[in-house]
Amino acid sequence: MTASSPTPASRGLARFNALDEAAARAVLNEICAAPSWASYLVARRPYADAEALCAAGDAATAALTADGLAEAMAAHPPIGRPKPGDPVSAREQRGMAGADEALRAEMLELNLAYQERFGQVFLICATGLTAEEMRDAVRDRLGNTPEREAEIVRGELGRINRIRLARLAEAGPSEEDARR
Repeated sequence: MTASSPTPASRGLARFNALDEAAARAVLNEICAAPSWASYLVARRPYADAEALCAAGDAATAALTADGLAEAMAAHPPIGRPKPGDPVSAREQRGMAGADEALRAEMLELNLAYQERFGQVFLICATGLTAEEMRDAVRDRLGNTPEREAEIVRGELGRINRIRLARLAEAGPSEEDARR
């Protein structure tokens, strides 16, 4: 590869930039289910590099209304129960894969308590976290005020979106996405 050849990351980003609007929205909705978030990113294409894409994602996450945040949250499965057949969900929650039954049962109980208290699933950027770290986080966050928890959730969503956008920029959309 010569110095002027595109890097794999720039090729992935170029594929994303070249998608028609509907296909780009579909790809982005897999990253974050809030339609306003996808609209924000689609409207600002093309992106020069992965950092520009991630920065736009950060701005779009910060701009989400309460309804937009709820739309984004609705697509996230509870910790310990990744979406069946979804490799992204399984990869992100890999830390729960080796948890024993007692810890799984405790997480289910904590998830239910969190959902009852805050009216949504417990959201954490689980990438790289152990099951114990996720359990400790939900325990700690159960004591938050709703306002404080909303701030934390927005931050966690932003971290999740950033990781997913970076992967998109590296690999680009799948062949199936490109055909949409």
